[in-house]
Amino acid sequence: MKYARLTPGHGFKPANSLLYYLQRLIVAPPLRGLCVRLFRAWVRVRQGINAHDVTPELRQLLDRLHADGYVALGQVLTKEQCNDIHAYFRDRILTDRQDDSATFTLAHVPPRTRLAEYGMQDIVACPHILALANDSRLLELAERYIGCKPTISQLGVRWSFPAPPAPDRRSDLQTFHRDSEDWRYFKVLVYLTDVGAGDGPHVYVRGTHRTRAPVRLKIQSDGEISREYGTERLITATGERGFAFAVDTAGVHKGAPPVDKPRLMLQIQYSLFRSYAYLYEPQPYTGALSFDRYINRLIVF
Repeated sequence: MKYARLTPGHGFKPANSLLYYLQRLIVAPPLRGLCVRLFRAWVRVRQGINAHDVTPELRQLLDRLHADGYVALGQVLTKEQCNDIHAYFRDRILTDRQDDSATFTLAHVPPRTRLAEYGMQDIVACPHILALANDSRLLELAERYIGCKPTISQLGVRWSFPAPPAPDRRSDLQTFHRDSEDWRYFKVLVYLTDVGAGDGPHVYVRGTHRTRAPVRLKIQSDGEISREYGTERLITATGERGFAFAVDTAGVHKGAPPVDKPRLMLQIQYSLFRSYAYLYEPQPYTGALSFDRYINRLIVF
């Protein structure tokens, strides 16, 4: 997904910049909470709200996500479905996350590459991904957590590769940080490869989504995180291919750099509105599945 230019220069989008930094500047939890309540009430008026009762299973997931900012969802894809995804992407073009002029296939990854992504056109056409993003269980979790009908505001499939340390190739995604995507949002992350401790697991600092974020987002070292929060608050998400978890990335987190084998991960972001950090280019969808047009409006048409 392409990033919007938020500062003056070629391709600068003043409207994107204004709306993005407006939500970045309001960090006081009471005021931010008030804005979220007003905005989601507006979406409810326009889009309605799910009137179904919350099941005990969903209530348990919501309580854990609210309390910790992280909840395991278990296996959401079978190994066979993961194999289908791998087969589809085998010869598709990857783009280096840190150099969008560098493209290659999985068979020819440059040795210094840390992160690489597939394009939205291929993601939309890949089997199982859109169906999972629109799974009724995930959409209900998103609607209840956000408080109104959600928007899929990011959909990505990314490889993380073992690579030797290189200061000029350090990735902020692999260093502890917070996201600031929208007024309210969370992500469902799905491992498409088996992920153990040495394979680049997601690491989250429990409960930090409920703390005040700084206006100027920053990255933090492992040592700083240990001193500020203690190692007992770290959640390291490991699991077999098909394992998923929901995480509010307004909290402190990172994707650990893999050292043993590459990691492939699907990321689905559900939010209150679009994220003005991105430029959206909805892709044509010609499959047989029927999707809610509002929820998917930024991804497909």
